[in-house]
Amino acid sequence: MSPAPLILWFRRDLRLGDLPALDAAVASGRPVIPVFLLDEVAEAYGAAPKWRLAEAVAHHGDRLAGKGSRLILRRGRALDGLQALIAETGAEAVFWTRLYDPASRKRDEDVKAALKARGIEARSFPGHVLFEPWEVETGEGSFYKVYSPFWRAVRGREVRPPLRAPARLPVPDRWPGSDRLEDWAMGAAMRRGAAVVAKHARVGEDRARDRLHDFLDRKVAEYRQGRDYPARDVTSGLSENLAWGEISPGTIWHAARAAMDRAGLAEGAEHFLKELVWRDFAWHLLHHTPHIADRNWREDWDAFPWRRDNAQAERWRRGMTGERFVDAAMREMFVTGTMHNRARMVVASYLTKHLLTDWRVGLRWFEDCLTDWDPASNALNWQWVAGSGPDAAPYFRVFNPAGQAEKFDGAGQYLNRWIAEGQARPPGTALDFFRACPVSWGLDPAQDYPDPAIDLREGRERALAAYRRG
Repeated sequence: MSPAPLILWFRRDLRLGDLPALDAAVASGRPVIPVFLLDEVAEAYGAAPKWRLAEAVAHHGDRLAGKGSRLILRRGRALDGLQALIAETGAEAVFWTRLYDPASRKRDEDVKAALKARGIEARSFPGHVLFEPWEVETGEGSFYKVYSPFWRAVRGREVRPPLRAPARLPVPDRWPGSDRLEDWAMGAAMRRGAAVVAKHARVGEDRARDRLHDFLDRKVAEYRQGRDYPARDVTSGLSENLAWGEISPGTIWHAARAAMDRAGLAEGAEHFLKELVWRDFAWHLLHHTPHIADRNWREDWDAFPWRRDNAQAERWRRGMTGERFVDAAMREMFVTGTMHNRARMVVASYLTKHLLTDWRVGLRWFEDCLTDWDPASNALNWQWVAGSGPDAAPYFRVFNPAGQAEKFDGAGQYLNRWIAEGQARPPGTALDFFRACPVSWGLDPAQDYPDPAIDLREGRERALAAYRRG
């Protein structure tokens, strides 16, 4: 008789290469039943992340089929789904990759405790970050609260070489039943926007690796100098694939480290590694201070007079603030599911400082619109710009959208790419915003471009006054 099978529970690790949980599952000699659960954590995702997750799951299922296996789909509470599968298959073990956000940690702790109480082997593995959050400590044995010393602490550390994808997966004698992905309608909340965003998504492990190689072959030499210019094609785009685990951070780390030895690439490759480690830093903080996800990291900011959601914030969401750089960025996100990093800082500063609106209003909108949504990076970056987070930008750093546009998009290429109003022949990228946005917004590219929601100088002075009082 075959040994009892093992359930391999996929979540935000939808790949076959460099996946310790998968490697251990195959090495166990047991038949492996790959499973994805649309559970209480995934059900709570916003519109764009949930749509993008469905795309990743579909692609991963195809990859598993190519290995002679299959991906079993179930919907419902994670513990219930796993227990049902254990009862149906006789599985005696469940393996998964660790996550560190509060919702995932609670789910996983409950699952592990319940399964172990039943005598089921329940094991979690690394793979989502470069360094486990508890493995990086200060000299005093505490966690890092500032990025620069965190980077210095890990830059010389050894990162495990990437694991090869298995040639085949051992399969059970009998497969359990599976839901159909299309029946879940995970993209329903995207409505007509899904078809627009789909043109820009690069789904799956193969596309992720292509992106990495393209970046290191063609772009990395210009990365440090050019990454702040949103019209330039010098960034990797890998945040989309990292978010869903279609490529491991370790794979990226080793490829970039190898690039540092190539002539002319060392500076760009090292700066790219710093951005990869910033992602680790975000997860490090989310693990040690989980309140960063929804509360001011600095408690002394609790009394700050943030405005709640308001009409100006709605103009910001719709890309209709009258500030062209802000609106271009917000429209880019609605069309592509991503936004250039420089633009993310500008729109976050404008919302939290010029409009004095609570950073959580912006965080929730990004959570709904980004296909590269990452709960740790999203929380850290919003609080960094707002000033309420660790290692935050000083209160007096108020990005001027007009000045940022002049400095980083002097020729207006980025603005013209995303704002149709006033152009005799606007490009398809700008028109796609009107094809993707809700009909209820009543927007039309032939309409006049809006007047500014607020005078930039007035908004800056109001913000500084509030910060001084706070």
